[in-house]
Amino acid sequence: MPQIAAGDAADIDGPYAWYRLLVSLTLATIGGIGLWSAVVILPAIQEEFGVDRGEVSLAYTATMIGFACGGILMGRVADRLGVCRPIIFGAVMICVGYLAAATATSFWQFVLAQAVLIGMLGSSATFGPLVGDLSLWFQRRRGIAVAIVASGNYLSGTIWPPILQYLVEEIGWRQAHVVVGVFCILTMIPLTLLMRRPSPRQDSAEVRSEDENTAGDKGRSRRLQILLVVAGLACCIAMAMPQVHIVAYCVDLGFGPALGAQMLAVMLGFGIVSRLVSGVIADRIGGLRTLLLGSFLQTLALLFYLPFDGLVSLYLVSAFFGLAQGGIVPSYALIVRDYFPAREAASKVSLVLMATIVGMAIGGWMSGEIYDLTGSYQMAFLNGIAWNLLNFGIALWLLIGRRRQIGVA
Repeated sequence: MPQIAAGDAADIDGPYAWYRLLVSLTLATIGGIGLWSAVVILPAIQEEFGVDRGEVSLAYTATMIGFACGGILMGRVADRLGVCRPIIFGAVMICVGYLAAATATSFWQFVLAQAVLIGMLGSSATFGPLVGDLSLWFQRRRGIAVAIVASGNYLSGTIWPPILQYLVEEIGWRQAHVVVGVFCILTMIPLTLLMRRPSPRQDSAEVRSEDENTAGDKGRSRRLQILLVVAGLACCIAMAMPQVHIVAYCVDLGFGPALGAQMLAVMLGFGIVSRLVSGVIADRIGGLRTLLLGSFLQTLALLFYLPFDGLVSLYLVSAFFGLAQGGIVPSYALIVRDYFPAREAASKVSLVLMATIVGMAIGGWMSGEIYDLTGSYQMAFLNGIAWNLLNFGIALWLLIGRRRQIGVA
């Protein structure tokens, strides 16, 4: 096989970088099915295995925890061996995982397939590693590029739920899982082979500058990493309430699972718009200020869920929620790239992004338990608002601290 040359400085922000972005977005969209399938079939799984709402939410929680752990591992592999190998491995595991879930004879067999095969070893390769890799191919347009590829899991959440709901209604959830698994492996491996070209070599001056900034105060870098992890956890515990439980919430209100799946698609569709707009904004005001803006808007959107539970109003609030929170997660990747070396991009970005996934996992389970305890989702929405205020406080504190550093300098 001929040797494939690595990119150079001329490739950064160039035509190949945008081509690679398109391929990465497609991979993220296909592989992102692992994040949403458990949400769509939550009512069917609850009925199939006879478990309560809190217990069935563990299927989603376990998937997201597996996704988080796998993302850190896949990020490290991508930094060392390139992004293609973990994605090819992930495609195989997604297929195996969906086939295993389709043949599960107990709820815990289903959860194991979701958590280990689909989440940890499969879909995790199509998020953090892809975002980290793309951040190396862009400099002037890094904000919008990262936002686009990070939109893959939202685009996945927009496209897959109606398709999966249709398959469940027509052929059952088990056969639907078989179709998804086969489709993923047949499409993801050929797409990954289009990205065999290694990432571009960075300019030595940029590398030296990054090393000086991070090596100069390792303690401060570690504190920043911890704060970003906590912030990611907090915002996504809040984010999980509408995203994970909107289908079940619609069932409780008498609207049915099909309308709930459509509402989820609307929410995530507007989330894509938000991510793209936030990427443009981040290129102008930076990742930290973009995070602060998104955190404020998400708090406002969660508040709107409390008084409005009619069908039309829920569609409108869900659309606003998508617009509010879509730009939050990509902001963390931009903040990491501002503070940490490029050679650690995939692993550091994956660590922070996977913290957001853990937050989604905890939030999905926590909301289900609150529902079981109270008999409604009102307290679950209030719980989400409280966690989001913690995220807002961290973002504000980091921004104030950065201004002080600039003032001292």
